[in-house]
Amino acid sequence: MTGNAAPYYKQNRLKQLRAFCTTARCGSISKAADKLFLSQPSVSLQIQALERELDTTLFERRGPSIRLTPEGRTLLEISLPLVQGIDSLTDTFTERSGNLEQGELSIAAGESTILYILPDAIKRFSGQFPGIRIKLHNVTGRDGMEMLRSDEADFAIGSMLEIPDDIDYRPIFQFNPVLITPRNHPLSRLENVTLEDIGPHGLILPPRHLSTWRMVDVVFHQHNIPYTVTLEAGGWEVIKKYVEIGLGISIVTDICLTGKENLVSVPLDRYFPTRSYGAVTRKGKYLSIAARTFLKMMDPQFGEESSRRPRRIPEPA
Repeated sequence: MTGNAAPYYKQNRLKQLRAFCTTARCGSISKAADKLFLSQPSVSLQIQALERELDTTLFERRGPSIRLTPEGRTLLEISLPLVQGIDSLTDTFTERSGNLEQGELSIAAGESTILYILPDAIKRFSGQFPGIRIKLHNVTGRDGMEMLRSDEADFAIGSMLEIPDDIDYRPIFQFNPVLITPRNHPLSRLENVTLEDIGPHGLILPPRHLSTWRMVDVVFHQHNIPYTVTLEAGGWEVIKKYVEIGLGISIVTDICLTGKENLVSVPLDRYFPTRSYGAVTRKGKYLSIAARTFLKMMDPQFGEESSRRPRRIPEPA
C-alpha cells in the first residue's frame, strides 16, 4: 500500500454492510440479491468477507434458510442505521434544506384502500408536491408486511386485526360492517337480519387468508351458527358484482359502498366490530419528510402521542 490510500477492505465495507443488512431484512440471500441487483454468489462473498474481518459468524445457514446469530443481531443493530443513513443521504439533505421538490414515496396498500381511501390523499399530495414520485404497491396484508420489513415501502395503509410486535398501527378511519344482498333477495325484505337468517344462504367472501374471512368465521363460531361460503373472490368490486347478479350474499365493510350499486345493505354492527383503516409502519423506521407529510394529510394528528378513536369517513355524496 502506498500513500494515504485506504485499505481495500475498508473501501468495500459499505457494500459488505449493505449486503449484510439487506440479507438480514429480507431473510434470504436470493431476495437480497434481487433487491441489490447482484448475483447470489456476490452477496454471499461480501457477507463472508465481513465475517472474516470480524472473525465471527453472522448467519446460521440451514440450506436455503438463514437466521441471524447473536453476533449478527448485534451487528445489524449497529450497522442498519449507518447504511440507511448513507442510502437516504439525498432525501435527508433535501429534507434538511426544507423543501419537498424531489424524492420518492413508496406506499403499500390493498385494493380496497387504493380504490376507496387513497385517491383523494394522493391527488392532494401530488398537486402540492409534483416533484415527489409516488410508488403505489397493490399488495395483500402479508405481502405488505414483508415490504415494510425489507424497507421496500415507507409505510402501508390498511386494516389490521392482529398487530405484530415489530409493527406500529395508527387507526385513522372506521367503517361499519354490513350485509349486502341483491334487491330481490329474501333477506332484503327483513327489518332485522340475524346470523341465523344469514347462515342458510351462500356467502361470497375474500380469500381465506385475509382478515375479513377470519372475522366472519370467528363471529359465526362464537354464536354456534353454521354458515357456507359458496364463492371465494378477491376484491370488493368483484364481490359486489357477483352479489348483484344473484350468486350469493356477502358481509363487507361499508368502505366499498358508493350508493350506485344495485344492492341492498343491512347493518350488522350488533354482531361484527367496526373496522379501522390506518397507517402501518415498521417500529424504528425513519419516515422521510414526504412520508410524514402524506400521513399528516390523511391524519392531521399523525405523530402526536395522544390516543384517540379513529374518525369516520363522510358518506359519499
